[in-house]
Amino acid sequence: MGNRGMEELIPLVNRLQDAFSSIGQACNLDLPQIAVVGGQSAGKSSVLENFVGRDFLPRGSGIVTRRPLVLQLISATAEWGEFLHCKGKKFTDFDEIRSEIEAETDRATGANKGISPVPINLRVYSPHVLNLTLIDLPGITKVPVGDQPVDIEQQIRDMIMQFITRESCLILAVTPANTDLANSDALKLAKDVDPQGMRTIGVITKLDLMDEGTDARDVLENKLLPLRRGYIGVVNRSQKDIDGKKDIKAALEAERKFFLSHPSYRHMAEKMGTPRLQRVLNEQLTNHIRDTLPGFRSKLQSQLLALDKEAEEYRGYRPDDPSRKTKQLLQMVQQFSVDFEKRIEGSGDQVDTVELSGGAKINRIFHERFPFELVKMECDEKEMRREISYAIKNIHGIRTGLFTPDMAFEAIVKKQIIKLKGPCVKCVDMVIQELINTVRQCSTKLECFPMLREETERIVTSHIRDRESRAKDQVLLLIDVQLSYINTNHEDFIGFANAQQRSSQTNKSQSSAGNQASSPPASGLIVIRKGWLTINNISIMKGGAKEYWFVLTAESLSWFKDDEEKEKKYMLPLDNLKVRDVEKSFMSSKHIFCIFNTESRNVYKDNRTLELACDSQEDVESWKSSLLRAGVYPEKVITVESETTSTSDNFSMDPQLERKVETIRNLVDSYMAIVNKCIRDLMPKTIMHLMINNVKEFINAELLAQLYSAGDQNALMDESQEQAQRRDEVLRTHQALKEALSIIGDISTSTITVPVPPPVDTSWMGGQGGRRSPPASPTAPRRMSSGQRPAPRGAPPPPNRPGPLGPFNNSADSPQAPSRPNRAPPSIPSRRPPPSPTRQAPP
Repeated sequence: MGNRGMEELIPLVNRLQDAFSSIGQACNLDLPQIAVVGGQSAGKSSVLENFVGRDFLPRGSGIVTRRPLVLQLISATAEWGEFLHCKGKKFTDFDEIRSEIEAETDRATGANKGISPVPINLRVYSPHVLNLTLIDLPGITKVPVGDQPVDIEQQIRDMIMQFITRESCLILAVTPANTDLANSDALKLAKDVDPQGMRTIGVITKLDLMDEGTDARDVLENKLLPLRRGYIGVVNRSQKDIDGKKDIKAALEAERKFFLSHPSYRHMAEKMGTPRLQRVLNEQLTNHIRDTLPGFRSKLQSQLLALDKEAEEYRGYRPDDPSRKTKQLLQMVQQFSVDFEKRIEGSGDQVDTVELSGGAKINRIFHERFPFELVKMECDEKEMRREISYAIKNIHGIRTGLFTPDMAFEAIVKKQIIKLKGPCVKCVDMVIQELINTVRQCSTKLECFPMLREETERIVTSHIRDRESRAKDQVLLLIDVQLSYINTNHEDFIGFANAQQRSSQTNKSQSSAGNQASSPPASGLIVIRKGWLTINNISIMKGGAKEYWFVLTAESLSWFKDDEEKEKKYMLPLDNLKVRDVEKSFMSSKHIFCIFNTESRNVYKDNRTLELACDSQEDVESWKSSLLRAGVYPEKVITVESETTSTSDNFSMDPQLERKVETIRNLVDSYMAIVNKCIRDLMPKTIMHLMINNVKEFINAELLAQLYSAGDQNALMDESQEQAQRRDEVLRTHQALKEALSIIGDISTSTITVPVPPPVDTSWMGGQGGRRSPPASPTAPRRMSSGQRPAPRGAPPPPNRPGPLGPFNNSADSPQAPSRPNRAPPSIPSRRPPPSPTRQAPP
């Protein structure tokens, strides 16, 4: 291989990669890409080949590289090539690689000089390379030939810009010595993407083909058209040399001989040639590696700190020690018990901020879901009144009764109390499910001992299921107790006299206003709930769905612009409103319910319904529960049977019967309010005593004994294969991190950072639209600032300007005034900026 500098870098990078591979991580050095940019037949492919040290790219006259070639160099023990479009096929002969590049180019572009932006991806594996990416780009051309499009120049420019705009791309701006450097398209493109010149290196090719008596000395000495990183001259193989199979090693010797023997270049021969270019690029790679080391070091140190505590626990760890197993079993059970109690009772540490769980969710079941289920089971008003009328008539039998029978009241109340069994049993089921979920969440810390975790979950879950039957029996017993005696002497019961008086006052009401009539007048001021909801059925023309801050009271539902409640958007009275579910749409992530008017009136502006959206189904249920507390009931789903029954049994009641029905209706409401209040109070207490507290006591007192009696304790404490692997991995990673940090320290001391050259004035390249670049840095050599002023300004240089920079004024940038450096107009006495041409010649 011809690249000695790269071979010196390889051991350093290999040590760094070994340090990372030992801990199973990738060494993401992200070494820079190297792209060659230049005009057609400027020698770009030759420069790239010299850098790699192999002869494998197509050659010829005209446009040869017609597709970008992305060449990935990968360090390996053997040497071969592999194309992305020929996966699995290894090319060990580099002549075959060249033929495949030509064939693949023709497949995409045709054989008549067409171009394509689709890159050819080639990987070269070799023990003599670093993991780099080299890019061979098509040469910039201006006149289309063959099948090339009319805008061939713009297409190639766009293609080049895709690669060189990346910050990690080093740009080799290749320009032939036998062309005008000031018109170099490569330097112009490099200036556009790298105005500071940090990534651009000028490469001058074909020095051996210049006309006799001319040379590029001023360019190579960075005096004419300077670049921050300067220029490097190279002499590539001619087409005759390539056809004659002249190898790269012989070409490098011929190149060195040329520079040593040429009178214009012999004094700087050490700074010219392909070896110098390789050395400069390798300096850039070394600098990049050193720049990335601090980030790697901090990353490794943070990982080392994170593993210190765990590695310390694993040191001296003996998996088969019986005393260790017994101690760890006690610790695990104790930790499980503490975690379970914290999740139920609440704790400040390890708070779940994503969702409700444990005690918080059980609290929600007690005070939101269970009351919601109780209110939801209340029957329809018309159905209730019809049942009461049937009961009254059936009790009187063939006779017409003069008084309101209390037996009708008792029959209806007992029927309503029996309906409470469903919500009560459902409440127990929801609490049990949450307890089981809590047990599973707490047992995750036992996952390193799978048998212990499985046995713990089984024992605790079995105990919960055992307590389930007792809790349900006790809950049903509460209902039976309520059924056993209807206490009409309860202090909160209104009695017959008050019920008759109320019926006369509210006889005209046929809705659920009976529940609200007992509320104090100021109840409308009591806020039941606040929160964000999205109004979903606003038309797109009016802005689409919007989120508002909603406030629910016993009398109305209001919404505001934000939670400061200053700008009220609307207030909706709750009279004659009901709630129903809305099916979630396919594209929406929201859960929706809607409010509608039972008398088919508009609810909100021109909308018959008000669709409200929440983020989760739990929020929907919670809002529906709050609306129920405000007297907004869910829509009752009427089946076909009930429809036919209601139509066939529709009858009108006489005024006397209607008064009786209204009286019993008020009595039933009053007594059921007492029963519901009692059940809502006793249910959480019963479940807490029989279920939750009992399970906590069981875990604290009996779980350990149950585990000991379940079988072999040593088998319980057998760690999982994953845990054993985790322990070995932690210890190995901890040691490897220490070694990696040591290796990084060695690399830092064994490599030298090459300082970045000072900036130069590159305004000669011009900018887009003829604008000049910013002026040169004060650290630039003084002689670089002369001759940089463009001719159109009309301001000649001052007379005391040193004059050895004649080549600048003979360049193509200022052909209009070749003798200006020797002229000093007397009308400009100083370099101050205020004088202008108009002031020099007053009228």
